[in-house]
Amino acid sequence: MNPADIPADQFAAWEGAVAFRLFADQTDPTLTVPEQIAGRLGDRILAGQMAPGERIGEQELADEFAVSRGPVREALRILEREGLVTILARRGAIVTELSTAELQELMEIRAGLFELVVRKLAASGHPELLPLLRAGTQRLQSLAALPDGGDAYAETTYRLLILCARMAGNRRLQRMLTGLSLQTLRYSKLGLASVERRLRSARLWQEATDAMAAGDTERMVALTRQRIEESAEEAVRVLQQAPGDGASA
Repeated sequence: MNPADIPADQFAAWEGAVAFRLFADQTDPTLTVPEQIAGRLGDRILAGQMAPGERIGEQELADEFAVSRGPVREALRILEREGLVTILARRGAIVTELSTAELQELMEIRAGLFELVVRKLAASGHPELLPLLRAGTQRLQSLAALPDGGDAYAETTYRLLILCARMAGNRRLQRMLTGLSLQTLRYSKLGLASVERRLRSARLWQEATDAMAAGDTERMVALTRQRIEESAEEAVRVLQQAPGDGASA
């Protein structure tokens, strides 16, 4: 299919099915109070509204959400399991600091899991996937060149990845990859902050999509891993140059 023949709203319709937050597969009425608080706080962290290392006040959150400190503490434990919050003995909770050691570990796992997704998709076949990827890469190409398109670009790659994971037909794999992608999202935004890096990433997405169209699974796997590794390398470079970046980086 020619990309020009893809309806402009095709990816937008799929994109809306991927909630960009914790508990994306659940609706708010089914969530407990701690989960709802964790979801709201997680949104703020993922959007960059709370900086790495920023203190999280339990009482302030309890006042904001009109609850006791118990549900807030449980919400913070949920976010700690997701890697977004660190709870320090006698010091309380902070937004998890970014570190190159964690980044390299997370990206290595993410690359391995997404390779499994690619191979499952190639084995099972999904006629609707290729047009979706075509439309998604068009979106990436348009965002890549925008000077302020970094966050939107990273979030779009997240949605594309999760949509692919959903079509792979393995719910456990999808949940693992969704959680891991949320943890890596802040790093992805660093690695895709420059126009040059986004243009390079968009080109690799396009080449991987072409490889899928040609039935070349090994090339698609290689291009996917290359894209993830290059983004990680750039994020490491940015972290290492950040003022005050210490041994944790």
